[in-house]
This record gives sequence, C-alpha cells and structure tokens, in this order.
Amino acid sequence: MEKNLIHKKFAPKSTAGLIRHRTGVNINSCWHCKTCTSGCSFSEDMDYHPNQILRMLQLGMKKEVLESNAIWICVACNTCSMGCPQGIDMAAVMECLRTSALEEGAEIASPEVAEFHKEVAKSVVKYGRTHKLEVMFKYKVKKRDFFSDVKVGIKMFQKGKLEILPPEKQKFLELLTLSKS
Repeated sequence: MEKNLIHKKFAPKSTAGLIRHRTGVNINSCWHCKTCTSGCSFSEDMDYHPNQILRMLQLGMKKEVLESNAIWICVACNTCSMGCPQGIDMAAVMECLRTSALEEGAEIASPEVAEFHKEVAKSVVKYGRTHKLEVMFKYKVKKRDFFSDVKVGIKMFQKGKLEILPPEKQKFLELLTLSKS
C-alpha cells in the first residue's frame, strides 16, 4: 500500500462527506435562504441555482449535480460565499464538484465552459489568483465569440468583480494610492 493514500475504510462514504473532507465545508448546515443564488451574477445561466445544488447534494443526487452545467458556469467570484449566513464556501464546493466530475468521468454538460476553466487555472498559476478580464479575453478570442455575454461582463464590472489590471498591478496601484494619502 502506498503512503499518502487514504484507506477505503477511512474514505468519506457520502458526497457531503467528500466535500467536507476536501473543503472543510459542511453542506448540511445550509438553511436554503438563497443568499448564494441572489448574489450570483451567473445564476440565470445555470440549470440549477447554487442553493439547489446544495439541496440536491443533501438529497443524494450526486450524478445530476456532477452532470449539471451549474458547476461549470460558476466562476468562483466568492460573492455567494461572502454572503452566506452559515459561512458555506460555495465557490469551494463548486470547485470540489468540478474536480469530482472530472475524476469520476461524469458527462460534462458544457465542454466549452470546461475550456474556460482551463484558462482560469492558467491565470491562477500566472498571478496567484484569477485576472478575470484576461481570462475572458483569451477565452473569447479562442472561441471567436466576442459579444454573446456582454451583459454578464457589465454586471461583473458593476459589482467590482472584473478588474481592468492584473492582480499584481492592481495591488501596486492600491499601495501607491495609500502612500499618497
């Protein structure tokens, strides 16, 4: 037996257990207040809203969740996580579900969105976190689809979720502004 592998008898048996093991999030503490959904800029484009994803997981509907487009449409902006009165990190849950879908060979509802997430991962490697504008630009150029979701981009910009400068330059600009005050 290899080191660092979890023995089957210690592996989580439920999806809720797996999520808690990987993220530290207890999805069973959700009150279903829908705060996560009301703050989500992308919920209109999802087949299931974030609160519905949690409920489906609680009911054992793992296959349906892993094959949903919702887990791929989430851009991990953390608006849902910041607003949750129970402190559920929904962005971490969605990332865990994407990873599980890939590991289990689930049918990916939106393969083009999976490509988008590859661009997100590249951005995280490059900057330490995502530069959403750059990610969106690269993805749009690759797809040659420049205007299909302009409304979503505008919403993200208005909510302060779409910075013009990359994270390192944004941080420098903030420090420069603070030093002048």
